[in-house]
Amino acid sequence: MKIRKAVIPAAGLGTRFLPATKAIPKEMVPLVDKPTLQYIVEEAAASGIEDILIITGRTKRAIEDHFDKSYELETELEKSGKLDYLETLQKISNLANIHYVRQKEAKGLGHAIYCARFFAENEPFAVLLGDDVVANDKKPCLAQMIEQYQTYRTSILGVQTVSDEDTSKYGVIKGDKLADRIYKVEDMVEKPAPGTAPSNVAVLGRYIITPGIFRCLEETTPGAGGEIQLTDALRKLAAKESMYAYDFVGRRYDVGSKEGYLEATVEFALKRPDLKDEFTQYLKNIVSKL
Repeated sequence: MKIRKAVIPAAGLGTRFLPATKAIPKEMVPLVDKPTLQYIVEEAAASGIEDILIITGRTKRAIEDHFDKSYELETELEKSGKLDYLETLQKISNLANIHYVRQKEAKGLGHAIYCARFFAENEPFAVLLGDDVVANDKKPCLAQMIEQYQTYRTSILGVQTVSDEDTSKYGVIKGDKLADRIYKVEDMVEKPAPGTAPSNVAVLGRYIITPGIFRCLEETTPGAGGEIQLTDALRKLAAKESMYAYDFVGRRYDVGSKEGYLEATVEFALKRPDLKDEFTQYLKNIVSKL
């Protein structure tokens, strides 16, 4: 079955970026001049996704406004001859069919995914976490994973190798490496205590999941932090059906952390032809003064 649908959880409070996120959704904080969430939506659209469900909360209205048409602004841009800006705005509202549902209570990532059960309609679907931006100029991360799904026809977890000291920050898989970049998942642990991780292969914000996950989520009780953890439900699913992990190709940025956000901002700016030369010289001057 073709992967046509994607779910993007975006209901978190963004406390690590307060006070900036007091009134602005963390997903709308820009990398250069584009909201973080737009990079995620563009990745999904470039991977062939037709319908996207964004899981929001009551303070996230700006997300819906951003991906909607803005008739007044578009009219003004057309009148003033700013056609490049007009084209940019029109592309945003035409990226994909975007739907929304609110996660009314902060019960964790697993609960957010469970809110998508009617949207999925018994189809396998993609999940893209908004804190993880993956840059790949040749093939989007999700497109790579969809190719793997077409081979294995079951759930695929997007992973990369992390340092031993960083395994406690992520869900970590246990399993055997079957081929180049492919692992057979036997089990996984959410944020294992230092020195206890079954591997250093971490799940990093990209998934293709079969609809059996919803039954597993129904059976999952609150875990770490008193929340319903997606990792716990995926463990149940892996015990019922085959599950694989794919070591995707691309530079992954943890834009949910200040350091990762700053790294992404600098590196994305350096890729821009209109910014690269002057910004490079600015950085050289700043570094020389340190």
